[in-house]
Amino acid sequence: MLRIAQLAPPFMPVPPTKYGGTERVVSLVTEELVRRGHAVTLFASGDSRTAAELVPVVPAGLWGRDMSNPYVGIALALGACYGRAREFDVIHAHLDISAFPAARLAPTPTVHTLHGRLDLPALRPLYAAYRDMALISISNNQRRPLSWASWIGTVYNGVDIDELRYDPRGGRYLVFLGRISPEKGLARAIRIARQAGAELVIAAREPLPYVQDPAVRQDRDYYEAEVKPLLREPGIHYIGEVDGPTKAELLGGALALLNPIDWEEPFGLNMAEALACGTPVLATRRGSVPEIVEHGVTGWIGDIDADLVAAVERVDELDRARCRRTAVERFSSAAMVDGYLAAYAAVLGTGAEELLQPSANGHRADEREASLASEVSWRH
Repeated sequence: MLRIAQLAPPFMPVPPTKYGGTERVVSLVTEELVRRGHAVTLFASGDSRTAAELVPVVPAGLWGRDMSNPYVGIALALGACYGRAREFDVIHAHLDISAFPAARLAPTPTVHTLHGRLDLPALRPLYAAYRDMALISISNNQRRPLSWASWIGTVYNGVDIDELRYDPRGGRYLVFLGRISPEKGLARAIRIARQAGAELVIAAREPLPYVQDPAVRQDRDYYEAEVKPLLREPGIHYIGEVDGPTKAELLGGALALLNPIDWEEPFGLNMAEALACGTPVLATRRGSVPEIVEHGVTGWIGDIDADLVAAVERVDELDRARCRRTAVERFSSAAMVDGYLAAYAAVLGTGAEELLQPSANGHRADEREASLASEVSWRH
């Protein structure tokens, strides 16, 4: 049994009630570790729900409340967790670069899962200065801008296989699930659906009103100028942000997930969620897409919009049962935690066999080595 601290961002509850990819992943990791008998302490907002010991670093998730200075919440989270560092065997931080200084000074080793993009030039000197950090990527493609950093593994994000029920039939509409931002490609998705003559259901939250943040202002401008006029097009149905059960029903009832991203996305959780429902994915060849979607098997990958328009006509060639099996084998919480326990073993200098317990599907990480080689790729 390990004593493990899970350090979550303080901006949304764990798990989130609606949108929130990182927090959803943290929840799945935490609950699976508890299920396996580990002593887990979750440092997160006070409105989180968990079977682990919860340490509220702020009373409630800060997103939509007070984002005037997000570093206040980060500082509170770091202080709460690293102030108790000696109580744990390993700290698992989900704050990207924010935990680096504290981790270097702490008596307990920290494993850092990087959930964000790494292709920003300003990050290179920081990662060079913290080469001693034990880093985990969520896709192999995510590593490419910083291939020389101290990577100890790649662990794909997991999804809630039980909540995302399999639908063997699907439907005839396309679905878009994600943020409204230029890189997520909602305007492209609408145009692709219109050219293919398919209905499109959009489950996405409007950009936040904090326009003093340049990134948020960019998303808001994109929504107002490019997306909003297209929402009036025939066959386009905007339903806003959805909760877990509604998302599962929406994905399961779709013909395909339409995901025309225009950036090097580290991991598209929406794609794994769609596959868990048996729904194929139509996506552009960017970021982690080729690692998550097998072209011609669990979806179709295109280089330009015309490729995805043509792919809509070919969705029926794909096997929805195969999509579901792929999600269970590669993107379940059990598979994800097998990878993380192996990473903990790496930093603790102990054998993975001592930590790995049979997961929910009766397999262990070493027994799935051939089929999951890309999920846990150890340092060469």
